[in-house]
Amino acid sequence: MNFAPLPSVDVASVPADGLVLDVREADEWAAGHVEGALHVPMSDFVARFGEVTEAVAGGRRAHVMCRVGGRSAQVTQYLVQQGIDAANIEGGMLAWDGAGRPMVSEGDSPAFVL
Repeated sequence: MNFAPLPSVDVASVPADGLVLDVREADEWAAGHVEGALHVPMSDFVARFGEVTEAVAGGRRAHVMCRVGGRSAQVTQYLVQQGIDAANIEGGMLAWDGAGRPMVSEGDSPAFVL
């Protein structure tokens, strides 16, 4: 049985106005995240799937993010199986931060990757 390779992109290829779907947990999100990202923790993903389908309405691509790429790869695979245009962000938030892409945090402290 052949499986298609998982769609993935590097952090530089995520458009500034692209939909970033962050599947990390709440404490990771609070420490630092992409401004404007949709936060749906992997642990809540099935229950909140409707929010994801609304966000990708009209064929918008979901760029799926976690800390390093493992959880987001699982979610990306699930989305693709549901017929949704999704791509895993290679290297996750660590790569995003390393590339100097902008991040925000909850509260007054500087954003960082937990």
